[in-house]
Amino acid sequence: MFFLQRAAPSTPSSLAYLFGCGGKGHAIAVDVHAEDVEWFLQQAAQQAVKIDYVIDTHIHADHVSGGRELAQRCGGDYCLHESSTPQFAFTALKDGQVLTIGNVTAQVLHTPGHTADSICLLVSDVRRSAEPWFLLSGHTLFVGSAGRPDLRGEEERMGGLLHDSLFNKLLTLPEHVEIFPGAQAGSVCGAGISGKPSSTIAFEKRFNTTLLADKAAFVAAILADLPPQPEGMAEIIRRNASATF
Repeated sequence: MFFLQRAAPSTPSSLAYLFGCGGKGHAIAVDVHAEDVEWFLQQAAQQAVKIDYVIDTHIHADHVSGGRELAQRCGGDYCLHESSTPQFAFTALKDGQVLTIGNVTAQVLHTPGHTADSICLLVSDVRRSAEPWFLLSGHTLFVGSAGRPDLRGEEERMGGLLHDSLFNKLLTLPEHVEIFPGAQAGSVCGAGISGKPSSTIAFEKRFNTTLLADKAAFVAAILADLPPQPEGMAEIIRRNASATF
């Protein structure tokens, strides 16, 4: 198995991923930025893999996605959760669905809260173990923080959904599971995000002060500590959901 984490050159707080099975030549790209498309194509060539799936963990509000362009150029499927409502056709992912790329599997976890269509990917290298190895946690769970639930309105309801996604899905995962989020320090998609770009379920359960078990307290705390909204957010969302790119 190979695994690459990519900080966007112009917005290094935003993280993208390429991982897969080098032995059998298959890969998945996640949360690709528009400026990263060439890098992903170059890395796929170096690893001698085909990118089968290009996945956005949600319709992004903080950067323009390069996912559809990459999928078109590499011949892969462009994927979103089935609840997404962009103005174009996409491969719909379902909660619990497992994508298999050689000896690597990625299970889709629908984790609404940051947005209604947010997902995470739970990844295993079955040559080592069928047990999950790491989680691409998108903008649901950050190192030291959690996603903001206010970008599309209905702040309190979305905050409650975020709490459910965290406590009923992600924090029930085995404690050894590593966490690789969609953003690190400097991002406006959560308050107090760490500069360390990875963690574990066990460490976050113990030290992430955002993760208050009481739902009402969690929602109140996260809404009281919101960073400014992403610059140009409405236009970014429009471009990411538009029929053209």
